[in-house]
Amino acid sequence: MGTGKRGLLAAAVTVVCAVTVLAAPGTAFAAPTPTPSTSATPSASPTPPPGKDLEKVRAKLDKLYHDAAVATDSYNAAEERAKEQSTRIVELAKKIVEGQQKLERLKNQAGAAARAQYRTGGLPPTAQFLLSDDPQQFIDGAGTVLNGQRATNKLIAEMTRTQKDLRSYADDASAQWQKLEANRKAKAAAKKRIKKQITEAEKLESRLEKKEKERLAELERQAAYKAQTEWLDTGILEEVNGKASKQGKQAVGFATSQLGKPYVWGAEGPDSFDCSGLTSQAWSKAGHPIPRTSQEQWKQLKHVDIKAMRPGDLIIYFDDASHVAMYVGDGAIIHAPRPGRTVTVAGAGSMPILGVVRPDA
Repeated sequence: MGTGKRGLLAAAVTVVCAVTVLAAPGTAFAAPTPTPSTSATPSASPTPPPGKDLEKVRAKLDKLYHDAAVATDSYNAAEERAKEQSTRIVELAKKIVEGQQKLERLKNQAGAAARAQYRTGGLPPTAQFLLSDDPQQFIDGAGTVLNGQRATNKLIAEMTRTQKDLRSYADDASAQWQKLEANRKAKAAAKKRIKKQITEAEKLESRLEKKEKERLAELERQAAYKAQTEWLDTGILEEVNGKASKQGKQAVGFATSQLGKPYVWGAEGPDSFDCSGLTSQAWSKAGHPIPRTSQEQWKQLKHVDIKAMRPGDLIIYFDDASHVAMYVGDGAIIHAPRPGRTVTVAGAGSMPILGVVRPDA
């Protein structure tokens, strides 16, 4: 990790620890929602009061971006399956070509055997013995004939087996094509949902005045602050003191070097990331590939108690495992929050935690 990036992370964590919270403006889907103020009175000032309208806007934006994150996970999963199926189809195509070449060789061998039999007149062995000028020579050659018959039977069996394999490869390839087409449709549907959710969120934000946007950002910070403070107040950090593994340090270093890069759904670097694109690439660069999506990371990686987590571990958020971040120590995470934001440092408790997984367990 570069010196400048280390300094940036260290400075961020130091400031955060001083106020016991990491409430970065980039945090997405912050929860719980702070209680709306009821003391504000209507004013002619263009500055909106911290009332229910902006709270509703914040809640709506949270839902839209959360739904976009769920759709993004579906898109990424469909893309990964499509890649696997495409690879499988290529492998099957190679096997089919090799099988056809093998079958052609076997047919040539069978033809040669048939021609040899034709040259003997196709007579049964008994007739050949009776008509032979030298019966002893015929008897001596009987073993060779028997071996030839065995070879012919083996050749026929090999041809039958090869034909069966070819049918199996063709059936498998057809099934993979059907799955590939289904996943292409799933990707297209997920992409449509993502764009719809993001477009609606952007339209909602575009209708806000400058001061309303500032107030909305403040509400997000307050919500993140409240959630992180409540998490820290449990005393959890007094028990979380795990040390990063060698690969964990490498993963954290990679994630830190991506700070400031924009969130783009479906992206996994090098210029932009979505949440699971960042974590999967970080661990891939550390020499330990992991599943591409946050949901599969939650399903496939080893779960660890939150008290045992260490830098490099992944924190999975929300009941549907739709968001993931990398724990970097001192109650902090690095994550790619949502569209319109950049890779940032935030509080580990600023969103509802589902659990913690360890890639290099």
